[in-house]
Amino acid sequence: MLLEQIQKPNDLKALTLPQLEQLADEIRQFLIEQLSVTGGHLSPNLGVVELTLVLHYLLNSPEDKIVFDVGHQSYVHKILTGRKDRFGTLRKYKGLCGYVKRSESEHDVWEAGHSSTSLSAAMGMATARDLKGESHKIVAVIGDGAMTGGMALEALNHIGHEKKNMIVVLNDNEMSIAPNVGAIHNYLTKIRSDRTYMKAKEEVEHLLKKIPAIGGTLAKTAEKLKDSLKYLVVSGVLFEELGFTYLGPVDGHNIPLLVETMKQAEKVTGPVLMHVVTVKGKGYAPAEADSHAWHGAGAYKIESGQVLKTVGPPMYTEVFGNTLIELAERDSRIVAVTPAMPGGSGLLKFAKRFPGRMIDVGIAEQHAATFSGALAMEGMKPVFAVYSTFLQRAYDQVVHDICRQHLNVVFAIDRAGFVGPDGETHHGVYDISYLRHIPNLVLMMPKDENELRHMLYTAVQYNDGPIAVRYPRINGTGVVLDPIDELKPIPIGSWEVVQEGEGPVVLAVGPMVQVALEAAEALAKEGMRVKVINTRFIKPLDEAMLKQLADEKRDMVVIEEHAVQGGTGSAVAEYFATNGISGMNLKLLGIPDYFVEHGSIKEQRAEVGLTAERLAAELRSFQTRLRQRA
Repeated sequence: MLLEQIQKPNDLKALTLPQLEQLADEIRQFLIEQLSVTGGHLSPNLGVVELTLVLHYLLNSPEDKIVFDVGHQSYVHKILTGRKDRFGTLRKYKGLCGYVKRSESEHDVWEAGHSSTSLSAAMGMATARDLKGESHKIVAVIGDGAMTGGMALEALNHIGHEKKNMIVVLNDNEMSIAPNVGAIHNYLTKIRSDRTYMKAKEEVEHLLKKIPAIGGTLAKTAEKLKDSLKYLVVSGVLFEELGFTYLGPVDGHNIPLLVETMKQAEKVTGPVLMHVVTVKGKGYAPAEADSHAWHGAGAYKIESGQVLKTVGPPMYTEVFGNTLIELAERDSRIVAVTPAMPGGSGLLKFAKRFPGRMIDVGIAEQHAATFSGALAMEGMKPVFAVYSTFLQRAYDQVVHDICRQHLNVVFAIDRAGFVGPDGETHHGVYDISYLRHIPNLVLMMPKDENELRHMLYTAVQYNDGPIAVRYPRINGTGVVLDPIDELKPIPIGSWEVVQEGEGPVVLAVGPMVQVALEAAEALAKEGMRVKVINTRFIKPLDEAMLKQLADEKRDMVVIEEHAVQGGTGSAVAEYFATNGISGMNLKLLGIPDYFVEHGSIKEQRAEVGLTAERLAAELRSFQTRLRQRA
């Protein structure tokens, strides 16, 4: 097998083009087999096999820089850069990361778990290269979906203005190659990238301008004619107008054509946009048939394509989607908004039931936020379904456009807390910090999936400004779900005592309520009666309950699957400090000040001490103080 001979990118340069095609088949089979065990982003990587091979075949990584947008389509890149033997650890704790990771390899030059960053990064690298007097190549690989991100458009504008030498590979896996893409189009591409042709064009224009009296007019006429012809025959006119030389569309699975086009791109002075058309899931029938479902899949059976799912209670995401449908049946104001995550956010059923009230704005979180604000201003009830880690990108819009104007937007914040294999770029562990300080906003989190239903009901009934409910990427606890007719609004700012006790108090947020109950059960066997409170409102706090606990001089622990800095525990500490309250011990358990890497959620919680064992140990430390009081 050729694949066994490839340990580094330079090994590709000894291969013929037919051998590269054979290698592509072997890599595709390797990915299908490996990911059937580990899970991962299958369809995006099957779609870029040939493209990644050609980039490494022609470039000299790591001197030449390959910048992947998002990074979840970098598996082939990892295979070619010496990490093939570690694929059994993909997305596992302390194993190979599912995204580009600079600490893994010198060939990983930029990290990103969010989209639309590659062009800005590549432009920064090109500018630094030129300032240092270097001459290496820089290639950014970006998908058509990521092009909808405003950041990508900002970068395109800057790149086109500065005219830096760099290549942008637009990986377009949403369209098929049109019938007019063929010999004549490839011929035009070759002519337009030919240096002799481009030089002759410049010389003709220069000579025309030198002709006395009429030269300028002739030059302008020639320029108009050139522009007219360009608009007539060139499909990439948008990129041309932005200052790029456009090459393509090119069949992204045709290695000889990719090699030829890439060589043409390297000849051009200034920025080039190479439009490559690929098929997501290429080479694996189930993934080709439903690339969305196979974008990020768990383990599966290769022969049938059956995804191996664990049996258990529904995930919070599913409960959210089903509940929203029930609420929308009764409230025509409800509109679901998502930034290109209808499946991940549990809205596919909603879209089928209410196609006109389900709005996917593409990868454009900032636009989605402001858009939702305007919907609310016009009397609708927008439910902005977004991952916690992606809502970060719309912070200014949340502050400026929604909260400042006191608009009735519902934020459904999915993936709050650890997310397991997707790791540090996707953990939703900062949203409390960046939301709870904003005026007018209510922020809550349920202890279980049934409380999520009541919170969603509360949110759509609430008409005094923006309100957010955050929930984790895990299965529910298995509690019975109340029917729609029995859902009731939860009093804003109210907490719930889920277990009484005379001993220390645990203020637990979301899934940590179950951890607290487990710790309390263990301590009960030792004679300690722990009081457990479901701290379901993060903003506003239940100040009446906090004052009561302070009056009782109760020692307490706040536990949350969120950064300690700025989290719920910080809010409690601020309340005590602001009101001059002292006399009790307060311990904050959360995520320390570092980025927690990929693995299982259980392993991630264990790493930072969000376990019943750690909580019980902290509560035991209060015993001496309790005895002294007695």
